[in-house]
Amino acid sequence: MASVKDVIKVFNEAGPIPANVEVAICAPYIHLGLCLSSLREDIAVGAQNCGVNAKEGAYTGEICASQLVDAGCVWVIIGHSERREGFGMAGEDEELCAKKLKTALDAGLKVMFAIGEKKEEREAGITMDVCAKQLKPAAEILTEEDWKNVAIAYEPVWAIGTGLTATPEMAQETHAAIRAWMADNVSADVAKAIRIQYGGSMKGANAKELLAQPDIDGGLIGGASLTADFFNVVNGVL
Repeated sequence: MASVKDVIKVFNEAGPIPANVEVAICAPYIHLGLCLSSLREDIAVGAQNCGVNAKEGAYTGEICASQLVDAGCVWVIIGHSERREGFGMAGEDEELCAKKLKTALDAGLKVMFAIGEKKEEREAGITMDVCAKQLKPAAEILTEEDWKNVAIAYEPVWAIGTGLTATPEMAQETHAAIRAWMADNVSADVAKAIRIQYGGSMKGANAKELLAQPDIDGGLIGGASLTADFFNVVNGVL
């Protein structure tokens, strides 16, 4: 646990968070207790996943949304590409991700809902087709009120942990298309208000340029969130 304590110490000793920025750390289940008990109060804590079951019950090995709320979590990530892929097993399809999203919202959590395309899908020119397919089941079951507690996290799979990053122009184009899809399929009000985060090797060196784009409202940070560089990203918000 020493390494986790070291990371928390870095965060706790970092400078102030800008007033227009919300920061959350989504940690593995095993580290949530330590984060909740020792992380600075202006950083929210969330989980990286939760079960589709609404409440506790005979779901051995699952952590349900209500348990995360009871523990003190504010956020949860649903639909991360690694879970959609299934780690070599059957992955979580669009319908399951939508059900988990709704379950988490109903329990009182805020959700970072991750979507995004693979390298071959971008090369085939079907990026938005993939994103729309992942969003559609959620749009069919969520209310406009539900969307107030959702941040869409666009994460091109080819840019996760690879060091590759969509150019600001590429990311902006996709974010704008996602917002337009939300306007057409949910409502103009939801599309205008919803946060769309970029997740794909965002770090201190590129955060300011990415976050300057009009439809990029934040980041879903991976590797850079484990170092002091995370606060370079935080301070990159205009």
